[in-house]
Amino acid sequence: MNESHAVDAPAASPGIAEEEILRLAREAPELGQMAVAERLRQAGIRISASGVRYLWQKHGLETAVKRLQALVQQEGEGAEVLTETQRRHLERGRLSERLARGESAAGAAAGEHEPLERRRLILDAAAQLFAAEGYDRTSIRDIARNVGLLPGSVYHYFPSKRELFLAVHREGFERTLERVRNAATSSDDPWECLERACEVHVEGIVGGSSVDRLAGSNLAISRNDDLLQEIRPHRAAYEQVFKTLVDALPLREGTDRSLLRLFLLGGMNWVYLWYREGKRNPREIAAAMVAMLRGGVQA
Repeated sequence: MNESHAVDAPAASPGIAEEEILRLAREAPELGQMAVAERLRQAGIRISASGVRYLWQKHGLETAVKRLQALVQQEGEGAEVLTETQRRHLERGRLSERLARGESAAGAAAGEHEPLERRRLILDAAAQLFAAEGYDRTSIRDIARNVGLLPGSVYHYFPSKRELFLAVHREGFERTLERVRNAATSSDDPWECLERACEVHVEGIVGGSSVDRLAGSNLAISRNDDLLQEIRPHRAAYEQVFKTLVDALPLREGTDRSLLRLFLLGGMNWVYLWYREGKRNPREIAAAMVAMLRGGVQA
């Protein structure tokens, strides 16, 4: 193995790095190479994202679908061993493989739903890579490889990476905005409406599709000001719902409602970093956050 390619510092031996990467492939197979490299860095093992990918390829685990399939085979319990989010990820990956082979998406006549399904898969793969690698470090070739298509097939649906990036956000915001608006008008109690909207927001980040998660989390993943300017109107429409919700709250005089809204949205957007399935669910997280805002935490 080429150590200079896989490991960035002599403090971590290649063997230890490889062992930890394989452990994470079993425990968190959906993590991307950047996320794995960051977790290992926090544990004192310095390895580059490309080094993680090198070791994945060595063991035939270079895609999340392959890691999930390996986990299913290793445990011998079928898909039941996976979490709900992991099962959805595996299903999308298998669908992508079928489309790449030219098979029907859902058992219908060949080609009947393929354009729509391929577009959805491309958006989902793009959202995963934009979130994990950032806009500048993600290429159309990377996205095509994750979907199992040729780059030309991606360009057939989206003329450029820029258009694909904007399409991911437009679709994510439109879908999430509709759900949040419904939640925001679901009760006469302004606190209950806020809590339900927060639940939808958190659910989109940790339990929705990759498109939903990217739209719901922090959008400042690119330093390209032009891109951020084009995204801003979609983000503003979404944040306006929370502005209306916070403005309706009965708060003590002098409360900075704008800062309160930004504080709440910022806290929810970071959930994707620490969320672990099986502990608190989105409803419990939203309820706790709103309760702390409403009642304070001082004894």
